[in-house]
Amino acid sequence: MPRRRPDRRLPRSGYGRALPRDGIFYIFALPFAALTLVFGLWPIALSIQTSFTASASALRPSPDYVGLANYATILADPVFLASLWRTLLYTALAVIANVGLALLYALFLDSRFVSFGRGFFKLAAFLPVVTPEVAGYVVWRWLYDQSFGAINAALKLLGLPGFGGIASTATVLPAVLVAEWWSHAGFYLVIFLANLAIVDRSLNEAAEIDGASPWQRIRHVVLPQLRPAIAVNLIYALIQFLKTFTVVVVMTKGGPANGTNFVSYYAYQTFDQSDYGQATAMATVLFVIVMLAGLGAYLLVERGRA
Repeated sequence: MPRRRPDRRLPRSGYGRALPRDGIFYIFALPFAALTLVFGLWPIALSIQTSFTASASALRPSPDYVGLANYATILADPVFLASLWRTLLYTALAVIANVGLALLYALFLDSRFVSFGRGFFKLAAFLPVVTPEVAGYVVWRWLYDQSFGAINAALKLLGLPGFGGIASTATVLPAVLVAEWWSHAGFYLVIFLANLAIVDRSLNEAAEIDGASPWQRIRHVVLPQLRPAIAVNLIYALIQFLKTFTVVVVMTKGGPANGTNFVSYYAYQTFDQSDYGQATAMATVLFVIVMLAGLGAYLLVERGRA
């Protein structure tokens, strides 16, 4: 007797024939797919198209196309090249600081060293994530102020030299990095803690019985089980910090001496000067870098898993 194929339709009701289960999935997914297409992919496509047009006619119904001229111009611009290098350097430092310290903090909270108050430490780390970024960065700008900032006031009381903060080219990147670490590290912490909650504790206990040191247990037992969280955090952090913008607008305006003039902010300035072709060319270059960095991080983690 031939085997009957399973019926993937929902049970019939008194109001007519039920839709297949796949049909119901597409009904729920279609509005979100349409929103992504209209407000996500379509603006990106228009931006890429604008990057091949002359700025004077970029917003006209029939713009003048100039090919790769805008890309040639920005690649010959020393300010853009410096901002690109600065963006890549800052992204590397920010990813290491945020993901690395969040991982260490998550391992600390998950260890036996924290016997009480674990909920308080988690809340303290996550509160900055739900704090409006603009409000948080305004507070950090006040803390770094050279005249009445709390940081330099405390250093003065201790008899220590002042901290340049966002007023010095030597300290502006670390200052901005600390502000962004405060704002974002809690998000990566939550991802790590969620993964730690489902790791196989029996493997760690077996390794401890076999005489493995704490570092060996972390390296060979815990970290391999944290690969999904590491992958998610690395990809998200790369995308987030390559597009660093809000902290620059609120705290430094690209200064001092272009010390925080990242690609996103430089493109914004160029666009604000009505140079639409070059601004969208910068944005397209940054978009390609973000996509390649995210894909590279994903493939690297997947290769390590294999």
